[in-house]
Amino acid sequence: MNEFLKTMTGMSGMTDQILATDFLISSKSGVINTAFALTESVTPELRGALREQLFAAIDSHEKISSYIISKGYYRPNEMKEQIQIDLTAAQDSLNLTQ
Repeated sequence: MNEFLKTMTGMSGMTDQILATDFLISSKSGVINTAFALTESVTPELRGALREQLFAAIDSHEKISSYIISKGYYRPNEMKEQIQIDLTAAQDSLNLTQ
């Protein structure tokens, strides 16, 4: 999103964090759903295809996780900081509805 739109919507830098976090959540769902489908598959060909998709989904999740950690949007090893990040994001989300 360009800077003009960020300013007009009042979202500034939060846009990147919101999009990255949503992407991470979607990625995690993809890993879970693909793993579930793999356990339910009955043919070797389908299991092979789903296994490849699972590995690709895990790799994507790792890349997205690394990105949001490097940007400081997610602090998995620093609970107090993560709580503050989450509270700020929640407040910003609430402010968007006003």
